[in-house]
Amino acid sequence: MLKNTFFILSAVSFLLISCDYKEKEKNLTEREKQLLEKEKLFAKKESEYQALLKMKDSIFAKKDSVIIAAAWPSEIVGSWNGKVICTESNCSDYAVGDQRTDIWEFDNDSTQPVTKIINNNNLVRLYSGKFENNEIRLSFKTDSTAKKNVEMNVILNDISDNKIKGIRTITSDGCNAKFSVELVRSTK
Repeated sequence: MLKNTFFILSAVSFLLISCDYKEKEKNLTEREKQLLEKEKLFAKKESEYQALLKMKDSIFAKKDSVIIAAAWPSEIVGSWNGKVICTESNCSDYAVGDQRTDIWEFDNDSTQPVTKIINNNNLVRLYSGKFENNEIRLSFKTDSTAKKNVEMNVILNDISDNKIKGIRTITSDGCNAKFSVELVRSTK
């Protein structure tokens, strides 16, 4: 009987240990599932974090690479009285000796320096411009829908406090004309 009791106690102990082992295995499996879910969630958050870092870096890179729009020097900005005289021409629209007087207004828009040519309070032309090496360069070109293709370039390289001088060239459908340009600071 002692043998039977020992055997029964051993069997009960084994069953209890065995049941406890299955319970522990079940708990361990459940913990592994939870841990795997947390790892997936963490990996997703890590991916979002890396994407945000890349976006931040690209924004700062763009901010650092933004070119500040050029502007006319303060000595040039404002109104100038302009006198333009034709000095050479093989165009029927322009004859040597033709003269024109206009107001030349050096201004800055949001992207670049511009020069407005005004005659009788009407805007005649809008040149885009730049100032480099103490030289003003202005350009105008008609768009592709215009009846006449015209390209105008102005180089003003004799610059003093109250006077600016240079040359304007016009190319229009195969003909060329050159003009002397003299601008005097407007007193208005």
